[in-house]
Amino acid sequence: MTDSLFPDALFALKRHKPVPYAFVLDAMTALSPVTRPMFGSLAIYVQDKIVLILREKRNGTPDDGVWLATTEEHHESLRREFPNMRSIQVFRTPVTSWQLLPAAAPDFEESALRACELIVARDPRIGKVPKSRRTKAIRRVAKDRARP
Repeated sequence: MTDSLFPDALFALKRHKPVPYAFVLDAMTALSPVTRPMFGSLAIYVQDKIVLILREKRNGTPDDGVWLATTEEHHESLRREFPNMRSIQVFRTPVTSWQLLPAAAPDFEESALRACELIVARDPRIGKVPKSRRTKAIRRVAKDRARP
């Protein structure tokens, strides 16, 4: 009788996707990185900075791989270290701050590990402090109040 009142599906645990490219997290353990889901992917934070996003979709999209959080001013110098690096395509803009180390590139693992080395060495070209949601909310309220 209890079985009919509490079907197994009710108590089933949500299964989490495995961490894509887990070797990346392993390479940064000394920094105690924190992960959070973002864009259906996994964002990696070190202290207050977002440094990487690990993306691996089932259908194998062109933007699968390791996303570097950087700024346009650092693209050229990073491209010298990562020749296969490019802007991500999912946002449909020619150049984005997010740069991709594509999973399909022949040097993917080597490049991803090199990016981890740069992050561990605190290279200023990788990592951004995200704008807080609170700051965005304050700006939105101020903007709304400024409207006639």
